[in-house]
Amino acid sequence: MTLDLSLTAIAVSLSSFFVAYFSILWLIRSKPAWALDRPNSRSLHTQPVPRIGGLGLWLGVIISGLVWQIPIPIAIGGGAGMLLLVSLADDLKPQPVWLRLLVHMVAAGTFAYWLLPGFGSLAIWGAVAAIVWMTNLYNFMDGSDGLAGGMTVIGFGYFGIFALLAGDGNFAMIHFSIAAAAMAFLLHNFYPARIFLGDVGSIPLGFLAITLGIWGWTQGVWSLGLPLMVFSPFIADATVTLVKRLLAGKKIWQAHRGHYYQRIIQCGFGHRNTALAGYGLMLAVGGSALWIETQDPSVQFRMLLAWGGIYLILMIVFDCYQKNHHTRG
Repeated sequence: MTLDLSLTAIAVSLSSFFVAYFSILWLIRSKPAWALDRPNSRSLHTQPVPRIGGLGLWLGVIISGLVWQIPIPIAIGGGAGMLLLVSLADDLKPQPVWLRLLVHMVAAGTFAYWLLPGFGSLAIWGAVAAIVWMTNLYNFMDGSDGLAGGMTVIGFGYFGIFALLAGDGNFAMIHFSIAAAAMAFLLHNFYPARIFLGDVGSIPLGFLAITLGIWGWTQGVWSLGLPLMVFSPFIADATVTLVKRLLAGKKIWQAHRGHYYQRIIQCGFGHRNTALAGYGLMLAVGGSALWIETQDPSVQFRMLLAWGGIYLILMIVFDCYQKNHHTRG
């Protein structure tokens, strides 16, 4: 990495951080009544908290990108922009589920159509389904102080490091900008949170996590397994929880507190410890992903299977613990 590239990376990160930090601080201090998250059946908080912290995060990313002229494919940037607008509208006044899902599908379809040339129709539709799912699961996992914010810092930070190691400085700047803005948000969101991401923050983040991951793969920056591994803590929790609710005949679109991270908090582990444990897990997975990038595909596949087994064991152990704890209680 050259000195010029290092200085640019620092400048991009600092500009994104400070714009996001002070924008979010203003939102906290103004406490707009029209943007308060009031506790509901899914919430783990008991008092109203401002819920559009993601707006300040994206302001930092956008201004930094414009100032430093960071290029991003229009199918990715435009899709994130559409999701930002509909999600902000939903934060301010609940929008119909069909409308939000339609916008999610349009954003995913636009990316798949324009940026996955040469792929068959089955692969295109599979990509659309995966993008829509990742877009929403990021929102599902944003229910604990500091968790989604910290995982965003780590996940996109790893993406930036991988891109730099691959020699793609411009691609790295996109991720460093997002990670820096997320760090600014995290300083306000770590337990006890003074502001939440809201849909305006989490929905576009989920979209960018998967589309930038796929885009990096198609451009030869990293293997397809790398982005999957980096964000696997979120993917595993949300996906297993969805499957279990489907098998139990529950309505998956209804608010609930059945995710593993929510249940861990309810068992007394707390927001702070849950977030720190999540950070440790994601750092370990990301470190594994960094190592397997230098290995052949068979080793990469075995590592993916190994982490899948680790997640399964952790979930089974916690399910047993919670069942026994509830029985004794």
